[in-house]
Amino acid sequence: MTAPTTTRGLAAARKRTRDFESERILAGIGLVMLAVACFATLDTATKLSTAGVPILMSVWFRYAFQAVATTAVLLPRHGTALLRTRHPKYQLLRGALLLASSTLAFLSLRYMPLAEFTSVVLIAPLVITLLAATTLKEQVSPLRWVLVAGGFVGTLVILRPGGDAFGWAILLPVGLVLTNAWFQVLTSTLARTENPLTMHFYTGWVGTLLASLALPFAWTALPGWHWWALLCLMGFMGTVGHFILILAYQRAPASTLTPYLYAQIAFAMLGGWLVFAQVPDQVSLIGIATIAACGAAGAWLTVRERRVPIEPAES
Repeated sequence: MTAPTTTRGLAAARKRTRDFESERILAGIGLVMLAVACFATLDTATKLSTAGVPILMSVWFRYAFQAVATTAVLLPRHGTALLRTRHPKYQLLRGALLLASSTLAFLSLRYMPLAEFTSVVLIAPLVITLLAATTLKEQVSPLRWVLVAGGFVGTLVILRPGGDAFGWAILLPVGLVLTNAWFQVLTSTLARTENPLTMHFYTGWVGTLLASLALPFAWTALPGWHWWALLCLMGFMGTVGHFILILAYQRAPASTLTPYLYAQIAFAMLGGWLVFAQVPDQVSLIGIATIAACGAAGAWLTVRERRVPIEPAES
């Protein structure tokens, strides 16, 4: 074989590799977009459910659906290996944090429009930066501090403390962001040693078991079958969204996919408009755009530096 022939063969092989990688990255982006569409649908259905279903009952059903579906799909394939974890206490804490986040999300959605809610929740990556600097004593670059400040300014623009928009309910998304940020920090720590499917399995069951403790005080007979259909839609969208997200991160780097998570804001605006006829005013749109820009940049920097995924907002 001559040298030119060898060179052409190597070039063709490299091109095939690049094409394959490009296809995988495009597939990952498509899957992320589909996942955040699922989460936006979940939030839309959640907001609808608050009109007729007790919040604790909705939270329990959402986690029970995920736990049963995850077990039915994963346990036959992975067997007892799915249950193995080096950090059962942290798995319990992670599940409790996500349950707290979900409960606060359900409460927030009762009082807040979808787009504004989603935007505020998506400042979690910026809060992680703040936690890393103050609690974990990590070095934070000046650019990161600018992004953190910009994200909080956008949040204040949306929430407008001192106005009559939400009153005491302003504390709900703030608490949600804090619990979700700690959940993300713990997730990034566990992801170094734990199987993500195992983490997903325990999250569903911890949330289900803890929510079951309050279920006797919240259970009520629903007035129509459509409420049960809505609860099933919530459980289905949450479960499928998580599975699709796992598939996306298997196909493309987190640093590539993270900015696309902020497409969830657009899906939330669409859901709010179609279902509730809610359109953010001009001031809120400025805040939403600020959070999206600063949050996407901050999350991208986070996964570039830590090489761990940032999970999207969902209830």
